[in-house]
Amino acid sequence: MMIRPKGGGKKMGHTLLEVRDLKKHFKVKSGILHAVDGVSFTVEEGKTIGIVGESGCGKSTLGRVILHLHERTDGQIFFNGEDISDVSHSKLQELRSDMQMIFQDPFSSINPRKTVSSIIGEPMKIYHTCSSKAEYREKVLDLMNTVGLESRVYNDFPHELDGGKRQRIGIARALAIEPKFIICDEPVSALDVSIQAQILNLMMDLQEARGLTYMFITHDLSVVKHISNDICVMYLGTAVEKSPTNELFQMPLHPYTKALLSAIPIPSLHHRRKRIILKGEITSPVNLKKACRFAPRCVYATDRCHCEEPELREVRPGHFVQCHYVEEINCGAASQDR
Repeated sequence: MMIRPKGGGKKMGHTLLEVRDLKKHFKVKSGILHAVDGVSFTVEEGKTIGIVGESGCGKSTLGRVILHLHERTDGQIFFNGEDISDVSHSKLQELRSDMQMIFQDPFSSINPRKTVSSIIGEPMKIYHTCSSKAEYREKVLDLMNTVGLESRVYNDFPHELDGGKRQRIGIARALAIEPKFIICDEPVSALDVSIQAQILNLMMDLQEARGLTYMFITHDLSVVKHISNDICVMYLGTAVEKSPTNELFQMPLHPYTKALLSAIPIPSLHHRRKRIILKGEITSPVNLKKACRFAPRCVYATDRCHCEEPELREVRPGHFVQCHYVEEINCGAASQDR
């Protein structure tokens, strides 16, 4: 099964989520771990932002901080124009109905002791959205049909189903209270390739039908290309490049982004993409100094890179890069039509 082309989506133009200089630091035995360190972006209603980067770059932590599963160290979070950086317990419960999450592992994220219907219907019970058992059953069955689950598995347990069906349960549970915004934390990485395409197509169909806004976290650039309108590339807790999806794939400007794109396999025996092999040690995220975090692995790094942290700046309309020498590296292409 192929992933269908992404549609244009609803042209709403309204900013649903805005993150400003968001930080999350953890105290560890050896000092302060900078998991997320000054990330900023916006997401328009009905659109998808892809968050990509290698394991340990802070993608999942960023999503959890936005949902207040981890409390931020610094920065601001705005949802639908309202500052939700610090919220009371009652306000957080209210936000939960508008902001949901689909987790990476479809088995460990659901209760193995509950049936399919109980898992999907639990948010409805918490928020008292059904007035009778008949309405509850009808809504659960409707959600199951929406995500492609047969009614015969209504009373089945998760261990009786395959990975694709389990992830459909997670999607149905996230949709149960009709949220506006869903964080998708590597929702297809634990699935077979053939099932991945089905789940991605389902998520794009749901977005078009319900006007959903996604934050899609993944390490797989070939996947994020199909579903995202914009992409933010993270490295060691920071955003090193942000751009509309098409432009990022056609004209990557940061050396790290170029290396990531070069690793995408081409399904051809006759054409091979030239791989960029990164060398050097990955900087420890503990007790970071003010320097470019990619410098130890960058062939263009100078003394300045090792002692001065670059800022994320707009080098083309809507295209932001965190690099001192982005214009020189790309022969001036980045500064055209600025």
